[in-house]
Amino acid sequence: MSESLRLQRFVGPAVAQYLPDVARLRIAVFREWPYLYDGDPAYEEGYLRTYTASPRSVVVAAFDGGRVVGAATGVPLADEPPELRQPFVDAGIDPARVFYCGESVLLPAYRGRGVGVGFFAAREAHARALGLPLSAFCAVDRRPDDPRRPHAYVPLDAFWGRRGYRRHPELRAALAWQELGEAAATPKPMVFWTKALAP
Repeated sequence: MSESLRLQRFVGPAVAQYLPDVARLRIAVFREWPYLYDGDPAYEEGYLRTYTASPRSVVVAAFDGGRVVGAATGVPLADEPPELRQPFVDAGIDPARVFYCGESVLLPAYRGRGVGVGFFAAREAHARALGLPLSAFCAVDRRPDDPRRPHAYVPLDAFWGRRGYRRHPELRAALAWQELGEAAATPKPMVFWTKALAP
């Protein structure tokens, strides 16, 4: 990682002070393909409430000096809403054994410097400290022929695979947000990736 960047982990009540940064970064970064998120502060407030409500949540912030330029979140899946827990229940996986990695958002100028690797390592360390043996996240599942897909877009599948995560097309959820060009939020298909964590 670049010497100008540092990562710091905040847990439980300490995450609250950095959630406005998470919201700001989510609105900026998720506007890009494949999420095309039309940022909404009211949506952000409701979405991020999960992290303030859980004493076991984590925010990993990336700092350039005193400025937050990236952030990653995580929380035990048992503390997430039913729409994220239910696919695991249906597959016979106890949500109480799963740590859910939320977003990893990083401003474009800081990508390619090892921050993403650090985000996963810090969240997995938190999951192990909680005694949770499985890490998971979900990603939007866009059609490969979607005409809005940029020609130069490189999916993160290979990066996630190098981190030890595997895609599970049988584990699916639907999350709603307002997309660019939409008049209101609509459900988007999501697919989960998981990784077994060594003790």
